[in-house]
Amino acid sequence: MSFPWVVLGLVVALFAYVMWIYNRLVQLRQKVNEAWSDIQVQMKRRYNLIPNLVETVKGYAGHEKSTLEEVTKARNMAMASTGSPASQASAENMLSGTLKSLFALSESYPDLKASSNFRELQEDLAEMEDHIQKARRYYNGTVRMINIMVQQFPSNLVARQFSFSMAEFFEVDEGEAEAVRAVPKVGFD
Repeated sequence: MSFPWVVLGLVVALFAYVMWIYNRLVQLRQKVNEAWSDIQVQMKRRYNLIPNLVETVKGYAGHEKSTLEEVTKARNMAMASTGSPASQASAENMLSGTLKSLFALSESYPDLKASSNFRELQEDLAEMEDHIQKARRYYNGTVRMINIMVQQFPSNLVARQFSFSMAEFFEVDEGEAEAVRAVPKVGFD
């Protein structure tokens, strides 16, 4: 075999490898976008449950107006947040905190706590939190994969050349989310 054929073979192999890395980066970027979209869908479903929850609480504890207004305000802020995962996480943490205070409020009203409608809404909300957590885990896994490729040699050379950048993780305060996810036990003494 002559030297020009060896060089040509190496150039073709290098080109194929660069093309494979580029296509892998594109695939990962699309998975990150898809995963983020799934998180937004799950959060929107949760946002749609909150007005029903507020109305149910209002029927039993209408004079707790400030708590109900805080929940509504936090929901509206979370719905309006369309920025980065960090800004969305901040809005979600605030919403989870207000929901936590709403559920704490239910402890003061035994009739509300015993209401089947309230329990169903609370269980639906807890289920939505589980869906959001699963979607967040998947999203963060795909973010981790693309970030590794963007940083790891030699794929970082291709990523830099074609303007691929690091993706942002979606991190919420797990303590706040757990408080919303926990469904209280209703006992009859």
